[in-house]
Amino acid sequence: MAETAQQNRSGPSGGRLGEGRGASDPRVRGKTTIADGVVEKIAGMAAREVDGVHAMGAGASRAFGAMRDRVPGGGGGQSVTRGVKVEVGETQAAIDLDIVVEYGVSITDVANDVRENVIGSLERMTGLEVVEVNVTVDDVKLPDDSDEEEQSEQRPRLQ
Repeated sequence: MAETAQQNRSGPSGGRLGEGRGASDPRVRGKTTIADGVVEKIAGMAAREVDGVHAMGAGASRAFGAMRDRVPGGGGGQSVTRGVKVEVGETQAAIDLDIVVEYGVSITDVANDVRENVIGSLERMTGLEVVEVNVTVDDVKLPDDSDEEEQSEQRPRLQ
């Protein structure tokens, strides 16, 4: 009986399962593909975690996104990827970010912190080599600017 159980565990080459043909390296047993959208979300979240980043996206995309977020079912989940563009290869990724910084912060320090956080998060979570993170500062959030004033200016008037 023990002999039958031993035979049932043998592989096609007669050896035991788990022995031979690449058994020591699981990476040769399949391929992992990471979608661009996954990389965009990770980069967007990592950029937003940095102190001094007020918002993401250029003016037009922020305005459009703010209106879309107010519409039920308008795709509010896409706001995390606003201001993020990626190019993803098999082993490398390049990221372009558009950010708005708070007034009074060092723009170069914020950009460097964003770059460092995005690279660290992406490489840790995806295993991709991040070859570049380009940060474009599109605007500065002034202390007297209120988000509601910006949104009301962009809101279409009903007749």
